[in-house]
Amino acid sequence: MGDSRGRWKTAARRFDQVIETIAVSAMVLMTVIVTVQVVTRKLFNFVFFWSEEITLLLLIWFSFLGIAVGFRDRLHLAMDSLANRLPKAVNKALDVLIALSTLAFGAYLIVYGWQFTALMHRNTMSATGWPSSVMYVIMPVTGVLVCYYAVLHLLGIDTVRHRDPDEGAGS
Repeated sequence: MGDSRGRWKTAARRFDQVIETIAVSAMVLMTVIVTVQVVTRKLFNFVFFWSEEITLLLLIWFSFLGIAVGFRDRLHLAMDSLANRLPKAVNKALDVLIALSTLAFGAYLIVYGWQFTALMHRNTMSATGWPSSVMYVIMPVTGVLVCYYAVLHLLGIDTVRHRDPDEGAGS
């Protein structure tokens, strides 16, 4: 069982690396596009017609991937002053409840994100002519990622990559 869990963890970490690479690439590309847009506007009085739209698309994708990474690393808002005073068994039950709530949120993103994406598919983005659904399909994708991380948490497979140095210092 331990070897199987180790393989799952290794596979999950590789998958995480892909997600983080996509997110970081979106941020870098967004920075390059905005920089080029500012330079061409100020120096040459010229703007690429697609730059603002693509930048917005990259920002949305980066932000939603950040939501998934935040759930993976358990970086979202938590009030643990009461939980730290409770017995370990109660904390374990709370961890399961949090993972189940996270799973429900991920399912919500999948269902309603997909419905919204389908609704927006007929509309087009003005500069690129792409369907608007390109901008919104990241919602159900993020939902799948959030559910994936919630299931890993429920199975006890720790994929946290970025830990707060002070985390657990009070325990």
